[in-house]
Amino acid sequence: MLLCERWIMAKLRNERFTSLGQLNRRIAQLVEAINNKPFKKLEGSRRTLYEAIDRPALTPLPPSPYVIGRWKQVTCNIDYHVDVERHYYSVSYQLVGKRLDVRTSASTVEVFFKGKRVASHIRSFKVGGFTTTPAHMPESHRRHAEWTPSRMIAWAEKTGPETAAFAKKLIELRPHPEHGYRSILGVIRLAKHYEPSRIEAACRRASALNAYSYTSVRSILEHGLDRRPLPTETTTQPHPRRQHRNVRGGDYYR
Repeated sequence: MLLCERWIMAKLRNERFTSLGQLNRRIAQLVEAINNKPFKKLEGSRRTLYEAIDRPALTPLPPSPYVIGRWKQVTCNIDYHVDVERHYYSVSYQLVGKRLDVRTSASTVEVFFKGKRVASHIRSFKVGGFTTTPAHMPESHRRHAEWTPSRMIAWAEKTGPETAAFAKKLIELRPHPEHGYRSILGVIRLAKHYEPSRIEAACRRASALNAYSYTSVRSILEHGLDRRPLPTETTTQPHPRRQHRNVRGGDYYR
């Protein structure tokens, strides 16, 4: 900086320029003069040392710019997808339950297991979406033998019929049944914090609203909406006809 102040900025302080290009050309002239200026205690100049030492050691720049990546550790869910910023990317079903390393860049998502890349996807920023490679799915309709839709529904049925019906519909609405497993497990785990009767009521309300997701059921419970009657249950019923000698009733007009 001291060199630039003395040999460039100090020389320019009394000069006037009418364009940025004119200023840059003048700075380039002064930089060239600095590089060619002979050393006082050494032989040569900055230019000669660069040509003799630095230039031979230079290598070509990479053909593509350096890509900045971010790393995080994730666990493969039973639906053989990993969560990356609330979007779900598939890996081989054989990695279910394994701890994996994920590298994300602006355009790609790479998944590694024990230092070996096991999956690569084009990055998606759709929250709640799935990116699934068919080759990652198990055989026999690409379904994991241990985690089948019938088993997930039976598991949900332990909470109650409304929860089971909610789980069944949630699976039916997904392009692949496994995509619904994560939400079903989330609903089942709500039993750690809420009574089964409340979960049943929340699933009934979510079904009535066509809100088939774990977040919908959780929100209903958190706001106590499961304790409120459904709109169909609050329909005003007609009052029974009062008996009074001055009330003629509909039969009078027949």
